[in-house]
Amino acid sequence: MKITKTSTLFLLASLMVFLVTAYLAPAGAASLRILHVNDFHGFAESHRRLGSDDLRGGVACLAFLAETLRKEKPSLLLSAGDMIQGNTWANLFKGRPVIEVMNAMRFDAMVVGNHEFDFGKTALTERISEADFPVLGANVTGIDALKPYIVKEVDGIRVGIIGVVTEETPTATHPRNVEGLTFMPVARTVEQCIGELKDRADIIVVLSHLGYNADMALASAVRGIDVIVGGHSHTKGVKQITVGNTVIVQAWEHGLVLGVLDLTVESGRIVAVEGRLEDVMPAKTAKDEKVAAIVGKWAAKVSESMGKVVAEAEVDLDGENVRVRETNLGNFIADVLRKESGADAAIINGGALRTSIKKGPVTVGNIYSVLPFNNYIVGIRLTGQQIRDALEYGFSGIESKEGRFPQVAGLTVTYSPGRKPGERVRTVRVAGEPIDPSRRYIVATVDFLAAGGDGYQVFREAIRQSPDFGILGGTIRSGNLVYNDAGRWVRDAVVSEAARQKKLAPVVQGRIEVEGAGNEGTRK
Repeated sequence: MKITKTSTLFLLASLMVFLVTAYLAPAGAASLRILHVNDFHGFAESHRRLGSDDLRGGVACLAFLAETLRKEKPSLLLSAGDMIQGNTWANLFKGRPVIEVMNAMRFDAMVVGNHEFDFGKTALTERISEADFPVLGANVTGIDALKPYIVKEVDGIRVGIIGVVTEETPTATHPRNVEGLTFMPVARTVEQCIGELKDRADIIVVLSHLGYNADMALASAVRGIDVIVGGHSHTKGVKQITVGNTVIVQAWEHGLVLGVLDLTVESGRIVAVEGRLEDVMPAKTAKDEKVAAIVGKWAAKVSESMGKVVAEAEVDLDGENVRVRETNLGNFIADVLRKESGADAAIINGGALRTSIKKGPVTVGNIYSVLPFNNYIVGIRLTGQQIRDALEYGFSGIESKEGRFPQVAGLTVTYSPGRKPGERVRTVRVAGEPIDPSRRYIVATVDFLAAGGDGYQVFREAIRQSPDFGILGGTIRSGNLVYNDAGRWVRDAVVSEAARQKKLAPVVQGRIEVEGAGNEGTRK
């Protein structure tokens, strides 16, 4: 081919046009990886779940996995709340160890969960001040340290991150823990934040501690949310789901998995999505040595006081099914409440029991892990009708495994889950006799429920009906409150009873039965 001066000039001109066009064209698609955890609850050490021999979890393994995945793509590491409270490793120090670990892992942001408030406003403010990352709570007023949102730029993508926590938080912790705080409507708050971020962010991520169903409702109600990274319901979201134009993910609980959401963003829009959960298993995952050292340091402090063996469990004590049925551990703890207070019956919310105890030696730490909340025993005068109403409420959320499901002592109840809430209780007996709607009984519970926690307004109203009702320093006073040991936590009473019995073998007795289900065969 003969190359002429004209053709050479044409080629040069064409090359110049290509280079100028390439320079002026959009940079093209960019990648963003969101690594996420939720409902960690201080489970820092690997553990075996009830019914399984596999060792799972462990925050040192979680940290190693997160750092490995972070190196592959531009990433954010986010927490959807309930991090600092739950396991004794965290509780004894009001969450300080968790914040230290999160700092070492270089978290980019977290939202407060309802259990972040369980140590009170002062402790939460201290934890926020210790964090090297922003802690979000757009719909919470009364804690200046909480930020509504942040904007993080990752590989040229401006990510607006809004944090919201369930509006039900005041009923999910003791009222004294949220004094002076307001929890505003979530949807309206998110809409306002999106408006403020409109020109500052390419994509909007909501860090949500609302629960999976509430996340779906939020996605349907509010336009402009690109991603919801959720928590609160402990949902094992194996893959992402999409509601409208909003991607929703959640990563189970206790650091057992690490959520991974890979996004491809082009011209400020998400054009491709792939989500998954990565198992955290010591047999397959190395440990981050820095995080392992932090875990070990605090574990040594815990073991000094928590390692004492107080009893022997002759059977597994089931704390995992307390939100759906009677369990042997639920019976044991309800029995302690009844015995300590001298009450006719006892009712405790299943959500107060946070883990199981495996067959074998039972330590102080085991019991503290089951009962991590700072609750004390109270005894309240209730009419038979009020007891029935309390049980109706307790069974009203079984479909979604709500924490209000009751564990009981001194009474038996038959209910029908197929009936609508409020009409499920069929029979109630106290001391073997049909309950008398007008008779007044003494019912043991915990101060959390007595104050209306978990939505148990029956207890709260019974106390408030007394003319000398009052609250002083977080302690309830009422003529209907016949037992009130504010100086001793429930878990310490349980430790004492376990030590007295020495051998623990509680059974499922048919205290709670499903109508027509033939529960006799399930008793152990």
